[in-house]
Amino acid sequence: MKKTIQSILSQEDLNFLLTNRIPRNTLTRFIGWFSQIENPVIAYISIQVWKFFSALDLSEAKSQHFKSMHACFTRELKPNARPINQNFNSLVSPCDALIGAFGRVSNGEIFQAKGFPYDLEDLIPNKSLAKSYEGCEYVTLRLTSSMYHRFHAPTAMRIRKITYISGDTWNVNPIALKRVERLFCKNERAVIECEIDHPDNSAENKTLTLVPVAAILVASIRMHCINLLFHLQYKGPNEIDCDVAVTRGEELGWFQHGSTIIVFAPKNYRLLPCFNLGDHIRMGEALFEYSLER
Repeated sequence: MKKTIQSILSQEDLNFLLTNRIPRNTLTRFIGWFSQIENPVIAYISIQVWKFFSALDLSEAKSQHFKSMHACFTRELKPNARPINQNFNSLVSPCDALIGAFGRVSNGEIFQAKGFPYDLEDLIPNKSLAKSYEGCEYVTLRLTSSMYHRFHAPTAMRIRKITYISGDTWNVNPIALKRVERLFCKNERAVIECEIDHPDNSAENKTLTLVPVAAILVASIRMHCINLLFHLQYKGPNEIDCDVAVTRGEELGWFQHGSTIIVFAPKNYRLLPCFNLGDHIRMGEALFEYSLER
């Protein structure tokens, strides 16, 4: 029965209808409230339903008992469950994810899916920052609902600024990405500007940017470096200056459910050639490598 239901729900037209042609923001707020109800019976039933519709695996979770569905969404892992690649010349994946679109910023454009380009300045409101990535490489990392939802530092770095942009909550699955133009530019997101610690890079080539993008049922982003929870009703300020040093693999924050992180690497970094669309990567595994060859 599970396979039959999943097969029916995977049909593109039905999937898009059920996950997008609904009151997205209202449903997202409701799930945000419901998921935080601290009741063992509600938590157990909710997690069992979640397991039925997904590949949720809690064997690596630090705790096997959750007081709410939210606690399960934002679960920690057992120590050393995600070894961190220590190669100084690599940038590691900030999260568990599936590899989405990737490539090089060209003429100010990147792709959310094949045949669906969008302007980087529509995603990143800081025009000078967006322009600085011309010719640099990027990758879209998609978190599914069953994955580990915390995200971490790709390398030793300093967080310099966080810009929050309120927005919609379209689903970010491949079906929606092929149907909704500029989807990431419409959804709620945060732009996290960082300065990496690499002695061979000149000052202008040290900026690493992470763009966590929220989605339906997921519109909340929490960062440890500032005492704020970004969500649909957050009114600002939109730009928050920071000066916080973090180590490679250090936890930065979490999504309430699962979503997408777009990583923009500094110049002289390239995505490892072994990756293909749809590949699974774990937090801490090498993602980009430093190279003077372009």
